[in-house]
Amino acid sequence: MARINFDLQELQAFVAVAERSSFRAAADDLHLSQPALSRRIEKLEAILGARLLDRTTRHVSLTNVGRVFLERSRAALDELESAMLGVSDLAAQLSGLVTVACVPSVAYYFLPSVLRDFTAKHPRIRVRVIDEGANTVLNAVISGRADFGVNFIGTQEAEVDFKAIFKENFVLAARKDHPLARRKSVTWEDLTRERVMTVDKGSGNRLLIEAALAKSGKRSQTAIEVSHILTLLGMVEAGLGVAAVPQLALPLTTHATLVGIPLSQPRVSRTLGLISKRGRPLSPAANLLYEMLGNAGRAARA
Repeated sequence: MARINFDLQELQAFVAVAERSSFRAAADDLHLSQPALSRRIEKLEAILGARLLDRTTRHVSLTNVGRVFLERSRAALDELESAMLGVSDLAAQLSGLVTVACVPSVAYYFLPSVLRDFTAKHPRIRVRVIDEGANTVLNAVISGRADFGVNFIGTQEAEVDFKAIFKENFVLAARKDHPLARRKSVTWEDLTRERVMTVDKGSGNRLLIEAALAKSGKRSQTAIEVSHILTLLGMVEAGLGVAAVPQLALPLTTHATLVGIPLSQPRVSRTLGLISKRGRPLSPAANLLYEMLGNAGRAARA
């Protein structure tokens, strides 16, 4: 086994610069001078025998080697932090760090109530949430950045175990004063005369919708594209159009401005599930949150 010749400070320095894309900002975060921070990065690169960062006077970016090393560095620091937090209460298995990755609608509308109960029962367990798009959530679980995730993709991945917790339909989000808001349901054909807004083509939700429409022979014209569903709902609130969103993305309580109308012909749905890396057991702390999320999902489905 190769001997590790760098210390924790150099690793932390590299991660700070990579995450901030700035030596100045990273130096401020670490309470170091910029020359001291540069020396730590240079020492790390010299030990590894590879350049990790490309630097100009105005910009810092990761090299290909740097991108790979960043993911492994984060995982190593997380493992070390988790180990340090868990040593004092190892017997009780009720301390440590749990990182869960989930799509934004889950992070915003489903996860908070579960975390409220979880942290009340296990106050010594720290939780980190990676709230990103479906593909990023999947990659975070596969790479080890996250202990597990909540996602609607991953069933076809050989490296991933997918445990379904509940299924939800897409609904049409519209302002309450919109003519369609009085309808009990709408079809995709009804939307041909509306200003339809959607998330961009990189979104897993967009792919689900387009796949369902392709099978039925329907097409949808897009007036506005955004990156996130929460932004999409803001556009609907502003009266810029209507949008198809997962039911979970609408508030569970009555919204003052918006209404969700069932969409049909075709009915589009997604199944949310807990995803974990196959063959990689969860830590005791992570397993506690995993089970609690599973129970909450099954209760919501019932």
